[in-house]
Amino acid sequence: MRTIPTILKDSKTIAVVGLSNRPERASHAVAAYLQQQGYRILGVNPAYAGQDILGVPVYASLAEAAAALPDGARIDIVDCFRTPDAMLPLARDAIDVKARCLWMQLGVVNQQAADLAAAAGLDVVMDRCLKIEHAHSGAPA
Repeated sequence: MRTIPTILKDSKTIAVVGLSNRPERASHAVAAYLQQQGYRILGVNPAYAGQDILGVPVYASLAEAAAALPDGARIDIVDCFRTPDAMLPLARDAIDVKARCLWMQLGVVNQQAADLAAAAGLDVVMDRCLKIEHAHSGAPA
């Protein structure tokens, strides 16, 4: 498993699952920060599918977001702003789209999802904020 600074340094494309159009929501603030750091953001939220948030299209599913990438590109980090009980299907989806890392935000802990993703070769980060980790790592985007 790669370290968090290595994951951040090696990543370019981040799918934000649960992206909200409300600026006061953590998913919106984190996505905006990551975008400002130079990462490509993909929004994933069925409630906002077909809309733009932060100037990027929002997709109904991780599979739709991955399919919208140019040939040869893939999702590096699946950043999850969902409840722990929603994580097992998301881990399966992250595996299916060949993502490199499953990232569960602060307060999101699901060991079964983590074990499944890790067994499939994904890096797994659990109960950590991507924005905070990036700010502390000094990693360039």
